Amino acid sequence: MGQGTGFGKTILIGDQFVLDEVPAIVSAISYETLTTVERINGDGWVLEDNRIEVPGYKEKKKEQQVGSINRVLEVMNFDAKKNPIKITVGGDLLAGSGVGASAASCVSLARALNDEFKLGYSIEQINHVAWQGEFPYHGVASGVDNTASTYGGLLRFWLKDGKQNFERIKTPKPFEIVLCNSGITANTAALDEFIEVQKKDNAALFRSRLDTIISQGIEMKKALEAGDFANVGRVMTENHKLLVEMDMSHEILDHLCKLALENGALGAKVTGGGRGGYMIALTPGKELQDKVASAFERAGYTLIIKATIGGS
Repeated sequence: MGQGTGFGKTILIGDQFVLDEVPAIVSAISYETLTTVERINGDGWVLEDNRIEVPGYKEKKKEQQVGSINRVLEVMNFDAKKNPIKITVGGDLLAGSGVGASAASCVSLARALNDEFKLGYSIEQINHVAWQGEFPYHGVASGVDNTASTYGGLLRFWLKDGKQNFERIKTPKPFEIVLCNSGITANTAALDEFIEVQKKDNAALFRSRLDTIISQGIEMKKALEAGDFANVGRVMTENHKLLVEMDMSHEILDHLCKLALENGALGAKVTGGGRGGYMIALTPGKELQDKVASAFERAGYTLIIKATIGGS
């Protein structure tokens, strides 16, 4: 039996616009999807999905998940009819929009197949396979989620002339964040169509907003490297306001961001594709992290992730 893992992720800025060559700052989180592959008698592959989930997430993503598995197998030149397998998916990463659940599944499946069948794939090849596996979920996948899931750490990721690039970001010390789920499962592929409509309706305004986000990303990177979390938080909150103007948020996400700020978070914004899924609150220090997480729980939101990111 082969095993593979893939990290979850959160994006601090640039979420929805990587395909427009807007750099994103993304971090892996310590929660992982674990996939096992075992040989069976039969014809083809079967799936057992044991992931914990936002209610309804797995059913809504079922068709995309099947397409993703088939694409991973195709890219790896793996014939499941000749080598029937059972794929079992689990781990402690919540299956929900905004934390890279699909990317973690793709990365962990590629690694499990590589492990069981001794294919000798490098980490770069695993990342490429996972990127291809993301297409059925996203329509067109930028590669940002699977790169964080494969390599881990805090990264700056960008596309230039269709080529994927990333660099590591080092902070003076690790810092705490809180992610809270709105309970709304977003259709990531539909988000791409929504953005295309904005481009066509007012191309100049759309370009101006992208330029603002690029500037915010540059400012955030400098603040992260300096350990200036007050400025990191300020940029996050300003970016969220811009995303609200672009209708990329949701009223529940807006409420959660406001609640986080009222309880001392240095910044808060939607994370991931938007219009559902998660928001992220910047809460340096365990005490502040616990305070904000408890505020979410008292308000009735229980799909919470507390994580520590950054460092060297």
